[in-house]
Amino acid sequence: MVRIAFAVLAMAAISDAASAQWGWGGPWDDRPRRSPYYQPPPPNDGFFNPWGWEEPPRRPPAPKFRSGGGRPDVVPIEPKRIAFPSAFPAGSIVIDHKGRQLFLVQSATEALHYPISVGREGFAWTGTETISKVVDWPDWYPPEEMRTRDPSLPEHMSGGLRNPLGVKALYLGKSLYRIHGTNEPRSIGRAASSGCFRMLNGHVIDLASRIQIGAPVTVISRLPPELERTVAEQVRPAGERIGARERRPS
Repeated sequence: MVRIAFAVLAMAAISDAASAQWGWGGPWDDRPRRSPYYQPPPPNDGFFNPWGWEEPPRRPPAPKFRSGGGRPDVVPIEPKRIAFPSAFPAGSIVIDHKGRQLFLVQSATEALHYPISVGREGFAWTGTETISKVVDWPDWYPPEEMRTRDPSLPEHMSGGLRNPLGVKALYLGKSLYRIHGTNEPRSIGRAASSGCFRMLNGHVIDLASRIQIGAPVTVISRLPPELERTVAEQVRPAGERIGARERRPS
């Protein structure tokens, strides 16, 4: 009798422990299913999960197409004309990565100055290209590696104010790089892009109206020291170039 009583007490203890761990009488107890308040657990893709662990939420796939929004008229913004003594040919574009600025050379002594955004760390580049085409309200097709980094990006976005390419894009040769407008005017003066060069929408309209197809584009890491000092005396530092008026979306 003592052994039977001990066995009953042991079974009760095991049942209580199972109830504490599993809920009710353990994972095989069907009493919860008979309750009118029972709700079946969510599917777990075949993984046996008696503890009721919750699976992490799954991010819905990005749509293949996204609208870029409206296409209003955008007023050009005239750049500043500065002294720019150099050997770069008139009509060419010079991009200074360190200074985050673009120059449209007017002569051997002058250039038009535009603040820009350049490639962030790991995406900066230097070299020469030519303007191959100019597109109004360009569509955007994020490359596969960009969509891998950011799965929320669509495969295709139509041109519009929400499109990262802005109101206009100047394509550089046959590369994937462009000089283009932006839907993020606050990024101007920063290293923020994936290798393209962003401008205010008003500035890119002005630049496109002055440039010719086939114009050379030279991207350098920084200006020669003497020219750098000459430019610095005429323009504000990169972080101060975009005033309150310019920060509003074009």
